[in-house]
Amino acid sequence: MPLVQSISTSIAGHIEKIREINRRYATSRIQMSTTVRVALLALRLYLLFLVGLLAFKFITVLTQ
Repeated sequence: MPLVQSISTSIAGHIEKIREINRRYATSRIQMSTTVRVALLALRLYLLFLVGLLAFKFITVLTQ
C-alpha cells in the first residue's frame, strides 16, 4: 500500500498546483473590447459545434 499512498500523494500535489494556477488566472488582467468578446464567443460556439459534429460522426460510425 505504500506505493498507492505515494501515488495518491503525488496526484494530490499536482491537483493543488493546478488549483493554485486556476485561482491566479481566474480573473483577466486585460480589458477586452466588445468585438473581442463577440469573436471569442463565436469561436466557443464553433468549437462546441465541431465537437458535437465529431461526436455525432463517432456515434453513427459505431452504430453501423
